[in-house]
Amino acid sequence: MDKTRLKYLPSHEWADIQGDTCIVGITQYAVDQLTDVTHLQLPAVGKAVSVGQPFGEIESVKAVFDLNTPVSGTVAEKNLAVEKDPSIITADPYGKGWMIKIKLTAGPMTEHLLTLNQYEKQLAEH
Repeated sequence: MDKTRLKYLPSHEWADIQGDTCIVGITQYAVDQLTDVTHLQLPAVGKAVSVGQPFGEIESVKAVFDLNTPVSGTVAEKNLAVEKDPSIITADPYGKGWMIKIKLTAGPMTEHLLTLNQYEKQLAEH
């Protein structure tokens, strides 16, 4: 996956916007911080989600974290494979480890999302 094409949230989620659909996952940095992912809770297909609001939770041996929504819309699909086997996220966070697909509401607002350069700069500052 071309990471420069993706958009990012400061909370380490990535968004791959393709037409009126947004695929959402977490970054390699998030995976590295979590270490072993033990559980994943994703929303039901058809659930409305809003920018900046949690859409689910990811749990590791260290802690539980909210997964934040990068865009507003409706959950069109969830990745059942990662829900059953969260280790897929650790192995391939930008590919098979995607979490949900969101059907965007009209006029998607993406100005709040970061480019790869902006995201990497934020990481360097921490």
